[in-house]
Amino acid sequence: MDLAESSCSSLEITMEKILKTELKTSVLKAFGSSGGGYISQGQGYETDNGRVFVKINHKPQARKMFEGEMASLEAIQKTNIVRVPQPIKVIDLPGGGAMFVMEYLKMKHLNKYSAKLGEQIADLHLYNQKLGEKLRKEGNTIGKGAGHSESQYVDKFGFHTATCCGYIPQVNEWQSDWPSFFIRHRLQAQLDLIEKDYGDREARELWSQLKLKIPEMFCDVEIVPALLHGDLWAGNVAEDDSGPIIFDPASFYGHSEFELAIAGMFGGFSSCFFSAYHSKIPKAPGFEKRNKLYQLFNYINHWNHFGTGYRGSTLNVMRKLLK
Repeated sequence: MDLAESSCSSLEITMEKILKTELKTSVLKAFGSSGGGYISQGQGYETDNGRVFVKINHKPQARKMFEGEMASLEAIQKTNIVRVPQPIKVIDLPGGGAMFVMEYLKMKHLNKYSAKLGEQIADLHLYNQKLGEKLRKEGNTIGKGAGHSESQYVDKFGFHTATCCGYIPQVNEWQSDWPSFFIRHRLQAQLDLIEKDYGDREARELWSQLKLKIPEMFCDVEIVPALLHGDLWAGNVAEDDSGPIIFDPASFYGHSEFELAIAGMFGGFSSCFFSAYHSKIPKAPGFEKRNKLYQLFNYINHWNHFGTGYRGSTLNVMRKLLK
């Protein structure tokens, strides 16, 4: 056994000790192969209280990332609309980094429940709007009676904590105007990173023109803040026998259309997902152009994560949006 292997296995022993303590379990037995996405490693464990799934990340910002994910899962769960894994705990690792423990769900590829998921995502997006309508009907009886542990209507764009899209932290400071929230905390924030890492002149010049044209894309749409999953690509959705499941969210209150851009970009969602969604939330005028704008965010985010292979698509979309 060489040094790297022994330090790796001693880290595993330490990790499992911490898990046993934190989860108050005498049994902790790994099952299945350890898998992982681009960002974190994952492993399933048997415990005294059933199976859990543990995500492990050694980056210094791992706790912040996992806390954002936990808050996102809790927010989605609270609506009782679409199933997510039950979040359990974020635990610090001794050498830096963190683990995120959640319910283990046996999942398979989304297939049978595509249309069902389309409906559920639309209902998730309409949830806050319906709270607002209910509030207006009741003539705003806040504070009367003790029934206010239920969800509160949210009238701004943002989220109560930072979340990460991939490993890039996103500022979710509350703002009352959606285009300014999106320009500042999504596009500008990502383009600042491009500027820092690549100093790309063409991106900079296209952005200075595009920035001024974005508000007019929102002239005739009324946007009610919608609770979003925030990273709804095919790798973050699945199903089991009882229905659809979504996971790895980076939630915030934003424009419902934002959600559909990444879902449409990289395939994996059948047309019945989109038609079921749009039967509940029809496309508003100007939808196609704004969809390109929301795709732009995802291309820049991919450029930041995976490098210049995404530069061409980013600049292309910017040019199309300027036409």
